[in-house]
Amino acid sequence: MNISSQDLMQIYQHLMDEFGPQYWWPADTSFEVIVGAILTQQTKWINVEKAISNLKNNYLLDKKALAYADIEKIEELIYCCGFYRQKATRLKNVANYFFENGLDSVFNQDINKLRSTLLSLKGIGEETADSIILYSAEKPKFVIDAYTKRIMGCLGIDGNYKQLQSHFESKLPVDVNLYQEYHALIVEYAKNYCVKKQCDNCLLLKTNINIHKNK
Repeated sequence: MNISSQDLMQIYQHLMDEFGPQYWWPADTSFEVIVGAILTQQTKWINVEKAISNLKNNYLLDKKALAYADIEKIEELIYCCGFYRQKATRLKNVANYFFENGLDSVFNQDINKLRSTLLSLKGIGEETADSIILYSAEKPKFVIDAYTKRIMGCLGIDGNYKQLQSHFESKLPVDVNLYQEYHALIVEYAKNYCVKKQCDNCLLLKTNINIHKNK
C-alpha cells in the first residue's frame, strides 16, 4: 500500500488540531536526549523521567561522568526503567563513545553515516538511533515506533520499519520540526486512543480521511 502527501498532512493537521504542539524531546541537553532514548526502550516515559531525575541529582547526565561512573551505581539509579543492567551497560558504552569522539564531531557526520555509526553501538536499534538523530542531532530522520505501525495499520498502510519510514520521508517536506511534532503527536494520540482501546472513538477513522491506496 502507498499513501499520498495529502493524506499524511491531513492526518498531521487532525492530530495538531486535537492536541496542539508537543515540543518534544523534553530534555535540557543533547546528551540527555541520548540517555532518554536508551532508557525509554521497553518502558513507560514516566519511568524514564524518574531515572533521568536520579541521574541528574547525582551529576551523571554528563558523558564523561557517566562513562566513568560505577556500573552498580547507574543500575541503582535507573532501576525503575526495567532491564536496568542491560541499560546501564549501554549507557556507559554510549557515554564513553561520545566522550572519546566528541558529540559535535559525531553529529557533524552526514545523516546516513551518523545512522550507521549509532547502529554500530551495542544496544542501539533503528528506533533509538533515529530518535537520537531527530531529537538530539536535530537532523531529519522520521522515527517509526509501535504506535506508528499500529495507527498506520488501522488506516490500511502496512509495512516494516524501513517501508513506513520511506512513506513518511518521501511524502513529507524535509523538516526537522515537522518530523518531531508528527512523531510526538502520534505518540500522544496512541496514548489517548490506542492504549485505552478507544477504537470506536478513533478520531482518524471518524474524520473520513481518504487514504489513496495503491498496490
